[in-house]
Amino acid sequence: MILASSSPRRRYLLRLVHIPFVFVVPDVREEDYADNDPVEHVLRLSALKARSVRDRYDEGYILGADTIVVLDGCILGKPGGEAEAKTMLKSLAGRTHEVYTGLGLLDAATGKETRGYERTLVTMRKMEAWEIDAYMVTGEPMDKAGSYGIQGYGAGIVEKVVGCYFNVVGLPIVRLLHLIRDLDRIRGG
Repeated sequence: MILASSSPRRRYLLRLVHIPFVFVVPDVREEDYADNDPVEHVLRLSALKARSVRDRYDEGYILGADTIVVLDGCILGKPGGEAEAKTMLKSLAGRTHEVYTGLGLLDAATGKETRGYERTLVTMRKMEAWEIDAYMVTGEPMDKAGSYGIQGYGAGIVEKVVGCYFNVVGLPIVRLLHLIRDLDRIRGG
């Protein structure tokens, strides 16, 4: 497996389920491919990330992934700075939002590909301003969609998850296994 992602969380999850991989940073500027439809957004970006590294490999499955948070129909990506991160956290506090992760899986040898996505509902607990400030001090909000990481300090601000927990971390494992099986079938394997 070639992981077209710089996410340490995705690397951790692949190691967790013993999928051997190498990782490479994809050459895709996410902001150039924004889409108002969350499903189309994550499917397009995940496929583009996988395709962006295909010319470097002659064999193997290339995995691209993209995770977003959606609140009231608006996509919340990674924050551009601390002020934006605080604003996102304030808007999420005490409410339920959606997390989408798109996966694009590409066979480097044949160019055949498959895509899929996962959707999970996450409810944040109500937070006082000082709690948001304390979470900001951890630095955790700065490189994550929606400005929180459920697998870290953010575990203390998430009240409820309906759906795939690993999707919220950034890599829905079961969906990935289904896509691998589908691509194996497409290849005739």
